[in-house]
Amino acid sequence: MAGAVAKIPSLINTAIADFRPKFAIFMKYAKVELAPPKPSEIPQIRAGLAKLISSAKSGAWKQQTVKQATLNTLVGAEVLFWFYVGECIGKRHIVGYNV
Repeated sequence: MAGAVAKIPSLINTAIADFRPKFAIFMKYAKVELAPPKPSEIPQIRAGLAKLISSAKSGAWKQQTVKQATLNTLVGAEVLFWFYVGECIGKRHIVGYNV
């Protein structure tokens, strides 16, 4: 038992040393991916939405490969899940609104 307790500080130091480079990589991508859109990016967003709507109307989505369709489905599910997480954070409850 005393030997296991003596190893705890070295295990913690090893975990911190392993965590630092991974956290740096996470922060590198988080600064780019989690930032709100800049005003210069709004035309690109509009063009993307217009392309999405036109492909939905023309049926171009039927010509996707299974890999593309799976990826699009997963991205849509991620957006939906983040919406629900945001709702739970906003109302500060898992179920129901405080009325």
